Amino acid sequence: MAMLLIILLTEAVLIGLALSHVGLVVLAAIALIVLMFYSFLSLRGANGRYIPLSREDMPWLYDGIATMARKAGLKMPRVLLLDEYVPLAYSFKDTVVLSLGLFEVLDREESLAVAAHELGHIKNGDTKTFPVLAYGRYLTLVLTAVVVLTGRSLSVVVSALTMACLYELAWARFHKEREFLADETALRLLETPMSLKRALEELKYYEDLRVGMRSNALPNIEPEIERKQRTSIIETHPTYDERVLRILIEINGGGIFKNRIQ
Repeated sequence: MAMLLIILLTEAVLIGLALSHVGLVVLAAIALIVLMFYSFLSLRGANGRYIPLSREDMPWLYDGIATMARKAGLKMPRVLLLDEYVPLAYSFKDTVVLSLGLFEVLDREESLAVAAHELGHIKNGDTKTFPVLAYGRYLTLVLTAVVVLTGRSLSVVVSALTMACLYELAWARFHKEREFLADETALRLLETPMSLKRALEELKYYEDLRVGMRSNALPNIEPEIERKQRTSIIETHPTYDERVLRILIEINGGGIFKNRIQ
């Protein structure tokens, strides 16, 4: 994350070099607009087809999440059920969202494994950092465009484009690392760690149904969802197969992961 912040700061310096004192005004205006937009979205509550989960609705799910939350040192998160037939799961702030379609394709242990992954994101602070870094990405792209369009120095323009590319690469790498870490955290919360592997293998068959139904700014159980005929230049999520392999190594005592629940 430090690298992303350094790149963003460098872009700010470059726009200052490109536009002198005017650049500072432009930079402040752009940053303010992005901040206001982010704050507006952050203050919006969940609405629409969300159904707050109560213990009376699904005791096994409520109690299972409560137990894992205590184990992770978290307070009981808000759990929302999304009235959607497509199997989806994501998290924001201290909230876990699970679609009703998820329970149609996964058994109870696998559903809890998906919830554990989202608890891992909350535990590791991803629900706070992912949106910030996503808007940082938009800010970087805007700043780069301003420098390219107004910059008088070729070296400044090239530097801005280089920083934008570096941000994309660092952003994608950060996302992948946090997905692996959320999986690792989930394994330590589950009574049956292998259920996470089974859940990922099952969800793999529903990729096409989930196209366009989530935001990169939200931590979630799924990899980057693309139809097979499309190729993403920079992948922000590890594949299902990569995650399953890491899970198997961890369960079998490979010891390649350094981070642990504190």
